Amino acid sequence: MIVRTRRILLAALSLCSVALACTCNTSSLLQAPMATASRRPAEVPQVPTVVVPTLVSDEVLAEVDAQDAWLTNLYQRVSPSVVFIKVFEDTSGVLTMLGSGSGFVIDTEGHIVTNNHVVEQADSIQVTFSDGSVAPAELLGADPYSDLAVLRVDMPADRLFPVELGDSLALKVGQRVVAIGNPFGLQGTMTVGIISALARTLPAQVAESAGYFSNPEIIQTDAAINPGNSGGPLLDSRGRVVGVNAAIRSTTDANSGVGFAVPVNTVKRIVPQLIEEGVYHYPYLGIYSNNLFTLAELADVLDLPVMHGILVSEVTAGGPADRAGLRGGRREVEHMGARVIAGGDIITAINGYGLQNFDELIAYLVRETEAGQEVTLTIIRDGKEMQIPVTLGERP
Repeated sequence: MIVRTRRILLAALSLCSVALACTCNTSSLLQAPMATASRRPAEVPQVPTVVVPTLVSDEVLAEVDAQDAWLTNLYQRVSPSVVFIKVFEDTSGVLTMLGSGSGFVIDTEGHIVTNNHVVEQADSIQVTFSDGSVAPAELLGADPYSDLAVLRVDMPADRLFPVELGDSLALKVGQRVVAIGNPFGLQGTMTVGIISALARTLPAQVAESAGYFSNPEIIQTDAAINPGNSGGPLLDSRGRVVGVNAAIRSTTDANSGVGFAVPVNTVKRIVPQLIEEGVYHYPYLGIYSNNLFTLAELADVLDLPVMHGILVSEVTAGGPADRAGLRGGRREVEHMGARVIAGGDIITAINGYGLQNFDELIAYLVRETEAGQEVTLTIIRDGKEMQIPVTLGERP
């Protein structure tokens, strides 16, 4: 009994001492988590699972190698045809460099195509070839409306490598293209992209008394085109020239994925005449149309009988259209805050070719006609369709 009581007493004392340790040692208790954390062994970082990609098949690698070989081959074939053009101004007998651009050789007689805006202010022109050889160049002819110019260098035929010209009418949106030129003076630079759009309209930087001219068949591409690329070739997948790189649309003067090129079919038409005469003789109709609105936008406002075609606002006095009897507008109408001249003839076709708008008329005249040629215009006057023969003049 005594022994048992003693054991109970000892057990109670032990419990009491544990309780005292837990309650009285308060500061130790509050610090315990920190102390315990400091003594905890460092955690081992989790190693992420590495996923090993499946090996690319031999077929895919072969296709990649073929693409690389295609681009390399295209560059090696065409780059000897592309030249670096430097333009100088003569200031009191001292030549000062104005700028630079690109161009390409079109025959073994030394003719080189570039942009008019590259060379239009030049007193002296220097051409550097891909092999480093340098030659002075003569400006044979220039056309500000198409932004094309032709130079000639005196070089042996065996050192000239002409390009092959393609067909810009065969181009399709999405088709791959390559640009070679000298952006920012970096000679022989190649970039790759696609045809982003066709039949864009860019106005020529020329204002004449006869009106304002636009080039309505411009090629749009996302191949990187920067200052210095102007005048260089835009190529298709076979290395044929399909355009002449001319401009970019950018607020920073650097590529923003929107570049423009003059179509090669325009080159084929204009360049031979620039070589022969130094100028190109544009066919001329002598009309003006308000191009702010389409006929579809004006149809309800003006109570028009058709929704496609060209509403003639004005006819140039004494011009081809005036001599043929075409009529301009007779009254003013305000539409969406703009002035529209209404009541004139509506041209719906030329030589049977249907016209949607004024740009299509310009494109047809440049592509299919020449000064002195007679064309037949289909017009609507006072609700009646008429055929009017017109002998085209030469643009002033």
